Amino acid sequence: MRKIKQPKAPPSFAALVQTYFAEYLTQQRALSPQTIAAYRDAFVLFLNFAESRLGKSPTAMALADITPALIIAFLDHLERQRHNSVRSRNARLTALRSFLKFAAHRDVSSLGAIERALGVPVKRFERQMFEYLSREEMLEVIDMPDATWVGQRDHVLFLLLYNTGARVSEIISVKVGEVVLDEGASCVHLHGKGRKQRSVPLWHATVKTIRAWLKLNPQFDAASPLLPTRNGVAMSRSSVAKRLALAVCEAATTYPNLKKKRVSPHTIRHTTAMHLLQAGVDISVIALWLGHESPVTTHGYVEADLTMKERALARLHEPDAKIQRYRAPDSLIDFLNAL
Repeated sequence: MRKIKQPKAPPSFAALVQTYFAEYLTQQRALSPQTIAAYRDAFVLFLNFAESRLGKSPTAMALADITPALIIAFLDHLERQRHNSVRSRNARLTALRSFLKFAAHRDVSSLGAIERALGVPVKRFERQMFEYLSREEMLEVIDMPDATWVGQRDHVLFLLLYNTGARVSEIISVKVGEVVLDEGASCVHLHGKGRKQRSVPLWHATVKTIRAWLKLNPQFDAASPLLPTRNGVAMSRSSVAKRLALAVCEAATTYPNLKKKRVSPHTIRHTTAMHLLQAGVDISVIALWLGHESPVTTHGYVEADLTMKERALARLHEPDAKIQRYRAPDSLIDFLNAL
């Protein structure tokens, strides 16, 4: 008599998590190490919260335990106890949703629970206007570092950030061999988000400054970080932020308005974008310059530039008479308008 083949047991929750990180994200999706690290951090936070909430260790959990109530409680915990922004909250939720979609293909028996968990929506939030520096403020910050070795490095750092509009992670990872200083074709090769690479041209002033920096450090080879610490390793994001804060504090003696601004390395990125936009550079070119996935992201700078709006408004002539709007004689419309 022919034996009936028993259905294969679905993988455990722990096995799914391990496969998700060890195979799916790294091999199948080929995501960057930074993205994988962000997803990992989200999972560590979630599993620690779930353990305290459910009284179950992470290895004892099942997909059925990931209920909408648990996810919402976790997201509220991030905002209220950890004081995360809504943007960070949504990023953690994105990591969980990515895993749940992966698990749905591996454990069909849990589709109902997964579908309910995926129903938790992202939270809408009010986007703040971009903050940026004037050209005079930016140049003052660039010129603040002194003539010491660290000061000259910081001068190159701030000038390169402003020239390229790069993310701080892109700048600190630049190697000496990725800077091309040929006459008429000077550029720096940047490694952006999602393993995307782009080349950004350099101003003559930037080329001159980098050449002087390399002459000061003849021990650098092609694989050396362009902007190292005293120990020879690449600068960290936090060290860049600290050096910039010191320069801004000193520059504020000349431009007091800097004291009212929260200036981070990303503020310099916004500054570059705004100055390119104000100089008349096409928004699609700015998107390529900054390494944006889509020019739609770059449209936020147009929204932030009040001067450009005022110039556009000045081109219009005010109407002599008001245009009469048509009012629909409908009680439902009246009800809606009264809300």
